Amino acid sequence: MTKLSVNVNKIATLRNSRGGNVPNLLKVVADIEDFGAQGITIHPRPDERHIKYDDARKLRNIVTTELNIEGNPVEKFIDLVLEVQPAQVTLVPDAVDAITSNAGWDTIKHKDFLKDVIGIFKEKNIRTSIFVDPEISMVTGAAKTGADRIELYTEQYARDYEAGKMNGIQPFIEAAKTAHELGLGINAGHDLSLNNIKYFKDNISNLLEVSIGHALICESLYLGLENVINMYLHRLK
Repeated sequence: MTKLSVNVNKIATLRNSRGGNVPNLLKVVADIEDFGAQGITIHPRPDERHIKYDDARKLRNIVTTELNIEGNPVEKFIDLVLEVQPAQVTLVPDAVDAITSNAGWDTIKHKDFLKDVIGIFKEKNIRTSIFVDPEISMVTGAAKTGADRIELYTEQYARDYEAGKMNGIQPFIEAAKTAHELGLGINAGHDLSLNNIKYFKDNISNLLEVSIGHALICESLYLGLENVINMYLHRLK
């Protein structure tokens, strides 16, 4: 079964909008795990506009499944990951002013940089994943950095699926096949939803984990958080 890691950035965004502690991020995370999620993902950015660095420090004592910290490995981020020591770190090349992640790494151009950063994390036995577009060359490049996994950037798949272009899954099938042959674990995330997750999972062999936040929280406004998490778990079997 593919694991579901719930990205809780949107919970922090809602909390921050009023400046207090409602909703209580730590309580929501504990509830999400009680509802059956197998992981928690956070993506702290330098401006701390949603997840704050202090949230990450507190969550290491709350999360009982797996904590996945995503982000661009600037010095501040690297220091945070080394302090918190999550189960997994996912390296994402997002710009400081990016609203959300919008591209995978060029693993060829940035090979040496990624290799150095990954080496730092692996010294602490932190599993490393690289956010990549579904391109064979980028997957092959990721394998040369020493990463344990890749996370396939699935925005284009979600757009194609919504438009009825079912062959939009093909680049992801090929990328996953290459990753598996190279010994890389396969994660996926970005714009996956209750609507498109089953087709993706059914077509991507050896899919270990999906990270879902925005869609899951939006769906929960109508259907309830516990119900939505269980709906995802059913689709990921």
